[in-house]
Amino acid sequence: MFRENMLGPSDRVLVRAEDITDPNYGCEPERRPLLEHLRLGFLNLDKPVGPTSHEVVAWVKRLMDLSKAGHAGTLDPKVSGVLPVALEDATKALQALSGADKEYICLMHLHSEIPEQRLQEVLSEFTGEIYQRPPLRSAVKRQLRRRRIYSLQLLEREGKEALLRIHCEAGTYIRKLVFDIGEALGCGAHMLELRRSRSGPFAEDETLVRLQDVADAYALWKEEGREDMLKKVVLPVEASVRALPKIVIRDGAVDAVCHGASLAAPGVLRVETGISVGSLVAVMSLKGELVALMESLMTSRQIVEADRGLVAKPVRVVMRPGTYPRKWK
Repeated sequence: MFRENMLGPSDRVLVRAEDITDPNYGCEPERRPLLEHLRLGFLNLDKPVGPTSHEVVAWVKRLMDLSKAGHAGTLDPKVSGVLPVALEDATKALQALSGADKEYICLMHLHSEIPEQRLQEVLSEFTGEIYQRPPLRSAVKRQLRRRRIYSLQLLEREGKEALLRIHCEAGTYIRKLVFDIGEALGCGAHMLELRRSRSGPFAEDETLVRLQDVADAYALWKEEGREDMLKKVVLPVEASVRALPKIVIRDGAVDAVCHGASLAAPGVLRVETGISVGSLVAVMSLKGELVALMESLMTSRQIVEADRGLVAKPVRVVMRPGTYPRKWK
């Protein structure tokens, strides 16, 4: 259940105060009625090779009769794999994924035979901070920028082809990385195939679904009234903030935040450690609902020790005003 897992291990949680939640307001994410579940839903979609990411989202909108949908982390037409798709009001939470780290499986073709020891040596040189200039056909300005490669692992090797697992910072161009590896080897290299295996909290696991799975689940609901498959295919919006540090607030503070107010210290109950000034945080209700994305104005320790003052300012409100009763003047 998301309510049980919305915060990290107990040694990472600082308790400021205790309170109980009113069962008459709000709803635990896994118990939302289906229409509400769809309004605040995410798909962990397995994008096929061929269409653009925007085309895939357009198909989802038509399949599910949605007014809006959006995706996080564009994949090129020739790239497959994990594409998080937000439905309806869940699009407000896409910012939570904008800086999320990524993992790819890449098939690299070397232009000549290279000893494996030499290949491993060069791969290790590309672990850590690297410099990249975006390719000519890119949506961003072509200026030199720094990106971090967290790990670069050789999974298999057969002749001139090498299978790599790459864990990297958001915004890393894998095609350019492979080209640079080839230059460093002195033989040249290019990317043959690429698949994204993880995007932030979304990964190749039991939640990954195909477009056909989405179409089948939606048809079962519309034609036979069965909700079980659609609830399995669509994840709650809270899945998108699993990697963000969290602040849990009392019921009485929820509606003020929903109206765009900054979060004051008296409204805070629990805080995850590791929050710095300027951190993007997920503000959660006691039932485990995502209320808003906010920018922290204090560290975790300062939030817990504060008697008054503002601890976070709004970035994007996700929950609708009126979900909880108004307790502010």
